[in-house]
Amino acid sequence: MSVASARYRPHRPVGDLLREWRQRRQLSQLDLAIAAEVSARHLSFVETGRSKPTSEMILRLTEHLDVPLRDRNTLLLAGGYAPAYPEHRLDQPELAAVRDALRHVLAGHEPYPAVVVNRWWELVDGNAAVAVLTGSAAPELLTPPVNVLRLSLHPGGMAPRIVNLAEWRAHLLTRLQRQVAATGDPRLAELLAELRRYPGGEASPPAPADVVVPLRYRHPDGELSLFSMTAVVGTPMDVTIEELAIESFYPADEATAQALWALRGAVGNDQPSLG
Repeated sequence: MSVASARYRPHRPVGDLLREWRQRRQLSQLDLAIAAEVSARHLSFVETGRSKPTSEMILRLTEHLDVPLRDRNTLLLAGGYAPAYPEHRLDQPELAAVRDALRHVLAGHEPYPAVVVNRWWELVDGNAAVAVLTGSAAPELLTPPVNVLRLSLHPGGMAPRIVNLAEWRAHLLTRLQRQVAATGDPRLAELLAELRRYPGGEASPPAPADVVVPLRYRHPDGELSLFSMTAVVGTPMDVTIEELAIESFYPADEATAQALWALRGAVGNDQPSLG
């Protein structure tokens, strides 16, 4: 078995996995059969193991189920086929264009913080402005692989300086819970269970006039108020690329914008490199 095949080695029949993804998307067999233009009877046979699906059938069904590329490879292997989607390291030549684009986005966002994270919220890269938020964190939380959610909510991380910790904590936990529900990823489920054990309180419902949930951070030079935006690479065909996301923070008020511009150049860049 190749290295790539071993990485996605399944432990269950392909029919079981397809049924699990269909149920996760809350679709009936008939709903999926109509969407994928296959017979409901054949789909039932595939799920129960009475019929072996072709690789084209697996790809068609996983496309309609919006299955992540990593998991599509797992399903293909479970069906007896080779993975269809490559997984390159970000420092390999094949991903040079994406790597350069990410660096450009990070640098261009300064003096506002921005990070690149993977599927499991591990820090892949970040611009120099990230140090404004992480300067007081315990060294062990900044040792790669750095998990940005753990860094945010851990008592030794950013949590003691987050003014609205209960509100921000609820926002992050809700977002992670949705990701767990959408993917069934056990690593994300373990992370969610860990983060729920951290102190932080319970948040009140957002006020009707609220537009976004801000991160209110107590910096030595004054309180910073930020909101975040998420961006991903469009039409990915590589597992690594599909699992990358850029989390960019923007000032929620003029005072924060001025403070971040004033801090520009006063922080270093100790973030991991894209390679």
